[in-house]
Amino acid sequence: MSGPHVAAIGVDAGSTTCKVVAVTAEGGVAGWRLERGLPRVEEQTALLLDDLLRDHPVATGRVPIVATGYGRRLVRRAERAVTEITCHARGVFHATGHGGTLLDVGGQDSKVIQIGPDGRVVDFAMNDKCAAGTGRFLEHTAARLDVPLEELGPRSCAARREQAISSTCTVFAESEIISLLAHGVPVDGILRGLHRSLVSRLVAMVRTLGVRPPVTLSGGVAQNSAVRAMLTEELGVEVRVPAHPQLMGALGAALLALGPPGNGTA
Repeated sequence: MSGPHVAAIGVDAGSTTCKVVAVTAEGGVAGWRLERGLPRVEEQTALLLDDLLRDHPVATGRVPIVATGYGRRLVRRAERAVTEITCHARGVFHATGHGGTLLDVGGQDSKVIQIGPDGRVVDFAMNDKCAAGTGRFLEHTAARLDVPLEELGPRSCAARREQAISSTCTVFAESEIISLLAHGVPVDGILRGLHRSLVSRLVAMVRTLGVRPPVTLSGGVAQNSAVRAMLTEELGVEVRVPAHPQLMGALGAALLALGPPGNGTA
């Protein structure tokens, strides 16, 4: 074992990825694990926890664990299950040191969270009814176009033209893409149009609450350069991305496991 001592752990059992973050008594990140989510959440999280604890010493005999995410109630070793809204707000506030508007785009849902100057949730909006406003929309269409996920952002940004995608449903969008390809429309233009379609839905969610700068983007989609650029363009404010944007929910859960607000905050 090596590295800083673990005082608390957060688990974010998402629909697409599973994340585990360990923090020290001061709230610093001691270690983390991230891998694609599997159907057997209880088994996967137990293996990730054991793997993390093998590599990092424990501060005390008992390490409190808080779970969040889609499968949070299936993490049997967790003492508490806390909503993603609370955990993401806590994690981002800790990572950035400020409140504002948080846009978290996950695989199954998207959330807009207004965070106050003390790090608490002021208001939020959530899209969990349709995949068209989530990361799954890009993942599904990327597979249909045979484009690796890591190439989506760069190719969209480099596209000379943007092909509008009129369908508001993932299934219908796929049919529209097939028709566009059959008519010889360049793939990069289609990709840019798909990104625009996703971003337009996200911006509509943000505007239901109002834009409260600074604006932060988290979740796996935060790594997509085209989404970041288009959000900045349409919102009219710079969209910031914290280090390790996929870990914000697990980090927030770990900080909640560590103790009451005020412990381990930036």
